[in-house]
Amino acid sequence: MLTFNLTVPLSVDFSRPEDYLIFIFHILFATGSALLAGSVVIGIMSTKALRSQNRFIFMLNTSISDTLTGCSVFYLGLFDVQEGYPSRNGTYYILPSFLGVNVLTFVFAQFDRYLAVCHPFFYKRHITRGVVIGVCALCWIYTYSILTVQSVVPVAFAAQMNAFGVIVLQVIVAIKVLMTIKLYMIARHQLSREPPSSDKENKKESLRIIVFVVICFLILWAPSFVNISVKYVTKNGVRFKNEATNLFAIMARFNALSTPALYIWGSPALRAAVWNSVWSKIFKRRTTRPTSVSTVVRKSM
Repeated sequence: MLTFNLTVPLSVDFSRPEDYLIFIFHILFATGSALLAGSVVIGIMSTKALRSQNRFIFMLNTSISDTLTGCSVFYLGLFDVQEGYPSRNGTYYILPSFLGVNVLTFVFAQFDRYLAVCHPFFYKRHITRGVVIGVCALCWIYTYSILTVQSVVPVAFAAQMNAFGVIVLQVIVAIKVLMTIKLYMIARHQLSREPPSSDKENKKESLRIIVFVVICFLILWAPSFVNISVKYVTKNGVRFKNEATNLFAIMARFNALSTPALYIWGSPALRAAVWNSVWSKIFKRRTTRPTSVSTVVRKSM
């Protein structure tokens, strides 16, 4: 049974200077990733031209997951939580699994780009917006269906399911690596043969984003993958006090900040949508508020 946050001790006891740094880091990281990924969600949702493109639907799905991951750090990073079997103040992997949704979404996004570049006629005919939305929904349904089963079966069997899930995750990561290499090589050759057009530029832009996101994903996730594999195979590996001090988990969660940042960096259309839909309105309010106050003062005089 899950306990309320008020009964869960904090992740650090503030007996050392670094405890303050850890606590402040998680507050800043949770706030920053939730705001950045959330602004991407709002930017895509409020822009019809982006919602109509399949690649932005995948970006939307991962950004929703990243937003929730950022919010989850307010619990995983600030309180004494240890996910696993057995767990301590855990969430039955509900919060960490937001990252799992991202992993599946990235794989399907890579297949989407592969079909768009290498089989454009098949892609335009069969890979509709409804299909992409259904695939994104499937990522959530699959991930949390597995967690639902794990939460109702005996702990020993749940631990076995979790170990099997780790193996499946390793296979998915291997597929991601191979797909990235193959997609880059094929797309580079294919796009060099196409005449200049807006469609060609869109393909190049989406491929560039996927390649950079996957590379960043692998760099940040690799230590955690290796450590988890070592722990399951040899019962050794590096162990941490809780999720807040788990350096490998922190690196993996950093994808929630790096992924939306790469989206905004790699897509001028998304960058403009995020600015127009979110940040320009925030800064406009901040700049107009003093003006309105001064106007009231002048009128009163």
